Amino acid sequence: MNWDQIEGKWKQFMGAGRERWGKFTDNDWETIAGKKDQLVGRIQERYGVAKAEAELQADQWLLAQTEVKKDTHSAAHR
Repeated sequence: MNWDQIEGKWKQFMGAGRERWGKFTDNDWETIAGKKDQLVGRIQERYGVAKAEAELQADQWLLAQTEVKKDTHSAAHR
C-alpha cells in the first residue's frame, strides 16, 4: 500500500489514525486527508517531535495499515 491508496480511501483509514494520534482534532483529520506531508506536519505540531521522527511514525503507521489489509484479505479468502 502507498500514500495514494491511503488518500483515496482516507475515510476508511481515519479510525486507525485516530487511535494512533489521539491529540488530532476533527479539523486536523480533514486537513490531512490522506496526505503524508500534512500528517507529518500535524504530528510535529501536536506531539512536538522532529520531522524525522514524525516521518518515521507516519511510515510505521502506513506499514501497519498494509499489514492489517493483508491479514483481512487473507482471512476473507480462507
